[in-house]
Amino acid sequence: MAALLLTLAMSVSLLAGCAGRTAKDEGGPIRVYLWTTNLYDKYAPYVQAQLPDVNIEFVVGNNDLDFYKFLNENDGLPDVITCCRFSLHDASPLKDSLLDLSTTNEAGAVYNTYLNSFMNEDGSVNWLPVSADAHGIIVDRGLFEQYDIPLPTDYDSFVSACEAFEEVGIRGFTADYMYDYTCMETLQGVSAGELASSAGRKWRTAYSDPRNDEPVGLDDTVWPGVFERMEQFIQDTHLTAEDLNNNYDAVTELFQNGQVAMYFGSSAGVKMFREQGIDAIFQPFFDQNGEKWIVTTPYFQVALNRELEQDEARREKAMRVLKVMLSAEAQNIVCDGQDTLSYSQDVPLRFTEYLSDVRPVVEENHMYIRIASNAFFSASKEVVSKMIAGTYDGEQAYKAFDSLLRQTEESEEDVVLTPERTYSNVFENEGGNAAYSVMANSLRGCYGTDVLIAAGDSFTGNVRKAEYTKKMAGQMVMPNDLRAYSREMTGGELKETVQAFVAGYEGGLVPFNAGSLPIVSGIAMEVTENNGAYTLTALTKDGKAVRDDDVFTVTCLAAPKCMAHFLADESRPFAESSASVRTDWTQYVTEGHTAPLAAPEKYITLR
Repeated sequence: MAALLLTLAMSVSLLAGCAGRTAKDEGGPIRVYLWTTNLYDKYAPYVQAQLPDVNIEFVVGNNDLDFYKFLNENDGLPDVITCCRFSLHDASPLKDSLLDLSTTNEAGAVYNTYLNSFMNEDGSVNWLPVSADAHGIIVDRGLFEQYDIPLPTDYDSFVSACEAFEEVGIRGFTADYMYDYTCMETLQGVSAGELASSAGRKWRTAYSDPRNDEPVGLDDTVWPGVFERMEQFIQDTHLTAEDLNNNYDAVTELFQNGQVAMYFGSSAGVKMFREQGIDAIFQPFFDQNGEKWIVTTPYFQVALNRELEQDEARREKAMRVLKVMLSAEAQNIVCDGQDTLSYSQDVPLRFTEYLSDVRPVVEENHMYIRIASNAFFSASKEVVSKMIAGTYDGEQAYKAFDSLLRQTEESEEDVVLTPERTYSNVFENEGGNAAYSVMANSLRGCYGTDVLIAAGDSFTGNVRKAEYTKKMAGQMVMPNDLRAYSREMTGGELKETVQAFVAGYEGGLVPFNAGSLPIVSGIAMEVTENNGAYTLTALTKDGKAVRDDDVFTVTCLAAPKCMAHFLADESRPFAESSASVRTDWTQYVTEGHTAPLAAPEKYITLR
C-alpha cells in the first residue's frame, strides 16, 4: 500500500509538472523574420492572434538576402524568412538550406504563371510570393479630355497620345529615371510578354540556377529583342539625357501641374492624385506585340528553414504559421487598404476604384514579376541611362548588359567586429532576450546614458560568434530609421515611460506577445501578463527600487512615428540623435573599441 501511494504521488507530481509546460514551448519558438517594421504593427499581431498555442518570435530583420546568407553561414538562419528586394538568382546560395514547398497546398494555390518565377531548375520551390504591388502608367485622364486626345488602348495609341501632347506643348510621358528600379522596370515592362514566355522562363531559370559556378549572362533568344524594344520606346516617348535628372518629386510635380500627361509609377500614385482633385487612372504597359502587362513587385517573399524537417512537431507549427501568413485576411492587412492583387487562387482579388480599369489584365494573369537581382539593378541603371542619353543603341546596350552580368563579384569588406560568443535571441521569462540585452547594453555605452529603453523591434536577432563586416554589423540594428531620443528624467517619469513601452501607447508599438516587449538596459523590470495585456509592476536599478525623486539620463530607441506620443509634451523635450541608430552603431563599432559588445543582463521578470 505504501509503495502504491508513493507511485501515485509521483505520478501526480509528474502530471503537475507536465501541466506547467505547454505544447506552445516545446522545441522552442518559431522564429519569423520580417523585412520591415511596418509588418510588426498589424501583420505580426494578427498572425500571433490566429495561433495562440504557437510561441512565435517576430524579428524585424533586413530587406537584404546578404543578411540571410550571413546568418546561414554562421548557423543562425531563422525558421521563417521574408524579403521584399528579392530575386531567385540572389537567393540561390540559400537553396539547400530552405524547405522545398513545391508539394504544399500553399504552393499549389499560386497560379502557375507566377510560381514559375520561383521554381528552381530541379522543380523545387523555396519561396512563395505575397500579393502584388502594381507598377504601370499613371495617366491624367482629365488632361486627355481637356485636349480631346483618346486614351491609349495599345502601344500605337500610346505613342500617338505622346505625339499629340507634344504638339500642344505638354510632355506625353516621362519617369524618374534617376533611380535604378525605374530603369530596370521600364526595360522589363516594355517586353513583359516576351520575358514571361516559355523562352523567357527558360532563361530566367538558368540565370537563377545555383549549380552555375560562373555568372550567367543574357541569352541570344529573348534579350536582343528586349533591348530593341527599349530603344524604340525611348524614341517614341522622346526620352533624353535631361530625363535622367528626374527624381520622384520632380516627376510628380510635373504631373500635378499638368506639364506631363503620363508617367511610370505605382498604383499608389493614383490614390494620391485623386485626393488632390486630379482625375488620375492606372494603365498597364502596352507591349509592342499587342499584349497588356502590369509589372509587379511582391510585397514580400516567404521561405522556411530546411532544418524544420528534423523536428516534425516544429515543422507542423511552422507550416501553420505559413498558412496564416498567406491567408486572405493576412494579405489584406499587408496591402493596408490598397488593392489586394494576390498571386494565390485562394485569395480573392479586391479592387478599389484606383485599379478597376486594369481588372481584365489581372484576371488574365498578366502580372509580370520583375527580375530584381542586385546585378540587374546596377546594370539596368548603367545601361538604360546610356540608352536614354543616346550613348548606346539596342545592340550596344545588349552587349554591355551581358558583359556586366558576367562580371564576378567584388571582394568582401574588412571585418570590423568579432564577438567572442553567440547570444540567443529567444525570450526567457526570467531574464529576457540575451542577444537584445547585449545590443541594448552596448548602445547604452555608445550614447553614454544611465538608462536605455528600446522598442521590441529594435534589433535583428542573434548576436553570432562570427566575423562581421561593416555592412553586417550595421544590420544588427533594425533598418527602418530607428532613432535615439534622450533627456533627463526623474524616477517617476522613468516609471511612466517604461510602463508606456510595456503596455503600449497611441502611435507606438503595442506588445502582442512576450518577444515583442521592450528591452531595457541599466535597469531591471518586473512585468505581469494578464489575458495578453502587460503591466509594469516593479522597476529597479542596481538591485534597488527606483524612487520617484531619483534622476537619470535616459535614451529611448524607437522609430520617429512611435515617439510622437512623447514628443508632443513640449514641457519635457527630448534631444533627437542627428543620425539613425544604425549609423551611430556602425560608427561606434568601427571606431576601434577593443570591446564594443557589453555582456547581457537579466533585465526582465515576466509573471
